[in-house]
Amino acid sequence: MTTTPAKPTTPVIFAGHMVYNHRFESGRTGSRFLRELRDNKKIMGLKCPDCNKVYVPPRSTCKECFGKLDKWVEVGTEGKLLTYTVLRVARDAEKDVLKKQLPVAYGIIKLDGADTGFVHMLGEVDLDKIKIGMRVKAVFREDERKGNILDINYFKPVSNARKR
Repeated sequence: MTTTPAKPTTPVIFAGHMVYNHRFESGRTGSRFLRELRDNKKIMGLKCPDCNKVYVPPRSTCKECFGKLDKWVEVGTEGKLLTYTVLRVARDAEKDVLKKQLPVAYGIIKLDGADTGFVHMLGEVDLDKIKIGMRVKAVFREDERKGNILDINYFKPVSNARKR
């Protein structure tokens, strides 16, 4: 018995736009990290007991030695800018989400006491004067913090940081 292969069909493609709200569980590790931001304005990481690497944001397994991470440590709210990018044009998907005025800068920051990079927005900074290696400091929301990453408004250059 022989079978005839199915004829390929041309897919029908149509353009559409779908908007929906969703929520997700951040897990035990993520929840603790976000609660500390919200309740205490503290940035916490997890330290590997085997290789001593500190992860911020925290994760449950060390990516270097696969050790279980369960030792919470507070890291600094200041750090060094490892790299950055400046967003000057929002893609369609970002236009509704991006509430900041363009252009906006995003950086990867190695916080004092951490061994990994932390991605966040940069603020109160002249875009022409951003430099890799510059010191930056977290600026926390002063109004109601909600237990999400935006409880840190942005990171600004330490030279512009107000003394508190």
